[in-house]
Amino acid sequence: MREITYAEAVKEAMCQRMRDDKDVFILGEDIGIYGGAFGVTNGMLDEFGPERVRITPISEAAISGCAVGAAMMGMRPILELQFSDFIMIAMDNIVNQAAKMRYMFGGKAQVPTVIRLPGGSGAGFAAQHSQSLETWMTHIPGLIVVQPSNAYDAKGLMKTAIQNNNPVLYYEHKLLYNTKAEVPEEEYEIPLGVAEVKREGTDMTVVATGIMVSRTLEAAKELEKEGISVEVIDPRTLVPLDKETIIQSVKKTNRALVVYEAVERSGYGAEIASMIGESEAFDYLDAPVSRLGGIATPIPYNPTLEKAAVPQVENIIAKVKSVMNK
Repeated sequence: MREITYAEAVKEAMCQRMRDDKDVFILGEDIGIYGGAFGVTNGMLDEFGPERVRITPISEAAISGCAVGAAMMGMRPILELQFSDFIMIAMDNIVNQAAKMRYMFGGKAQVPTVIRLPGGSGAGFAAQHSQSLETWMTHIPGLIVVQPSNAYDAKGLMKTAIQNNNPVLYYEHKLLYNTKAEVPEEEYEIPLGVAEVKREGTDMTVVATGIMVSRTLEAAKELEKEGISVEVIDPRTLVPLDKETIIQSVKKTNRALVVYEAVERSGYGAEIASMIGESEAFDYLDAPVSRLGGIATPIPYNPTLEKAAVPQVENIIAKVKSVMNK
């Protein structure tokens, strides 16, 4: 099977859906000739033209409002925000309009839109362009939140997201764009709300999200050399969350750790930890459920400090050992 990058996988999914469905179109800042802030939409203007590759002014409020309106009228827009941090300027359209329209109109109105959100740290974009804010969106009923960790999942989840009749927030980590994986050319989809066991283990369950999946897998390889067997679970979608896969894993390993990039305080890991504690897996625990997230600071511009602000492989290894010792 061929290998392509995460960015190519996202683009391929969008192009395939646009070829199949004339109601699918993309809009956002610099997505045409420039190819988007991270080059994901490069070449799409040439294939689909300016009617379906809509280059917009620099106004997240205007872009999101246009997308929500188009979706309500039967189209399927894919909106790119250059950085996930900019979602704050579009919050009213997303939180008060897109998330609630289907409920307020008794199901007669639908808002099938995908909002692409490049996020995360590690690229040197500093405090206002490097945040991980996905937990904010998981708190809003009516929104679906997707966070692929590799190219294969990115394509399959994007194809599913575009077909969904609800607003989908699709988080793409900036450092993953150039990573490669085996991705089929043929049609495939990954259902929302289905986690994947990325690595089987017996001593501890580590639930990791986004870029932390690859770092946890690397940590698990090192820990195996010391006789610690780590099972790694990637939820893939935060809303809906596949609780059953996580619970069954914890019942097997008897220990659980949640690893995520966002600030640890009030991060999504707390939701997963609470879910485990309230489930039948609680009776199987040999140690308290633990979390590992970023420190409570704006993301620094300095590369060394930026790296220190969020979990790295060595931090995951240390945390796993700490939980094992409990």
